[in-house]
Amino acid sequence: MKKITPKFIFENIEEIVASLLFIVTLVLVIINVLTRYVFRTGIPWAEEMATSCFVWTAFIGSAACYKMRAHVGVDILVNRLPLRAQNAVKITVDVLMAFLCCFLFYLSIVYLKRSYRKPTAILGVSSAWVSASLALSFLDMSIWSFIFIVKDRKSIKQYGRVLGPDEEV
Repeated sequence: MKKITPKFIFENIEEIVASLLFIVTLVLVIINVLTRYVFRTGIPWAEEMATSCFVWTAFIGSAACYKMRAHVGVDILVNRLPLRAQNAVKITVDVLMAFLCCFLFYLSIVYLKRSYRKPTAILGVSSAWVSASLALSFLDMSIWSFIFIVKDRKSIKQYGRVLGPDEEV
């Protein structure tokens, strides 16, 4: 079992947050189902809270997958290219992903500003609390995109090729 240190928490913050929010979602749904069957009435705010936590889980979880390069990709054509072309394609994809993530971060900030005044239906809190998951996840993915570019350039200099996600620089 790994020792839980501040470094471990920092390196795995996306996974930890997404996991905790998923647990909260699960617990709220189970409690709400039980109260509906036992007391014949549900907890009014539980569904809204569970939905909000699930939205956070989805976006922070996708950032965690992006960090581990665990999203599905089709690289059958890229793997058939010569090594230099493979490197060029992989760096180009990293740069395009950095621009895309930064643009989506910008759009999520615009969306966040627009949702700030809109209250949620039951709790009446600002919808910005839910929308903030977009901005935070795309900011995280933008940062990781630039880290990937630096790591890939470093691995090309050191090994002559872009290393895979399971290989360490």
